[in-house]
This record gives sequence, structure tokens and C-alpha cells, in this order.
Amino acid sequence: MEKATFGAGCFWGVEAAFRRIDGVHDVAVGYAGGISRNPTYENVCGGQTGHAEVVDVDFEPDRAGYRRLLEVFWACHDPTQLNRQGWDTGSQYRSVIFFHSPEQEAVARAAMESLQASGNVQGHIVTEITPATDFWRAEEYHQRYLEKQRRG
Repeated sequence: MEKATFGAGCFWGVEAAFRRIDGVHDVAVGYAGGISRNPTYENVCGGQTGHAEVVDVDFEPDRAGYRRLLEVFWACHDPTQLNRQGWDTGSQYRSVIFFHSPEQEAVARAAMESLQASGNVQGHIVTEITPATDFWRAEEYHQRYLEKQRRG
């Protein structure tokens, strides 16, 4: 089992996108990349903690390779938008890849360069690629949020 951590705007839709991948064991939504310990949704949304809304993905590399996860990451948001996705604005919605190994970093950087060179994005990719930091699991009502809304 390996771990991958991505920020691509509001974590609810990003979580749903990764849950659909064969070989993904679990996805949790939370916060990473900030300065405070045990941040809350309200703290993060206030923009004072420096955290991004992220998904923490546990995956089986033989079934769902890191490259496949990156394809989903690029497809589920606009990596050319700085601190914004759709109506959501602020650094908590930034495009970011938190790598967990030198191999993940190399694959992420190569994938970003390839996507930029492909002409399939309009503008310059602003995605941060940075070492993984502490992951703070979001409050339980945020986990599987879209699934809960469909059931309710």
C-alpha cells in the first residue's frame, strides 16, 4: 500500500473522483501544508492556517499506479488557476501535489512538464509540487460528503 496526497480545490468532488479508481483502497479528506496543528474547517476556510484542502489516497501501486492517480488529479481541476477552483477562492483551494517519496516527486514533475507541453491546458500550470507534510483528517461530516448528500 502506498499513499498519495493531492489538493485540487474543494475536497468533496476530488474525493469522489479518486474513490472510483480500481486499486484505491481508501480516500480521506483533510488539510495539509499549513502552519497550525489540528486545524478545523473553519480555521482553514478563514485562510489563516496556510493549509490546503486535500485528499489522502491509500492505493495499491500494482493496481492503481501513481501515474494513473496523477491523470485523475489533472482531470478533476484546472491546474492553471492560482488559489482558485470555480467559485472557491483562497490558498486553501490551491493546486498542490504533496509527494511521499523521491520517486513520486520525479513522476509528478515529469507529468506536469508533459501536460504543459501537450497544449491540453490553456495557460501556465501553477501546481505546487512539495514534500508531504502532516495530514490532518477533516471533520467526519466532510468524509464521503457527496455520497451522504445523495443518500439523504
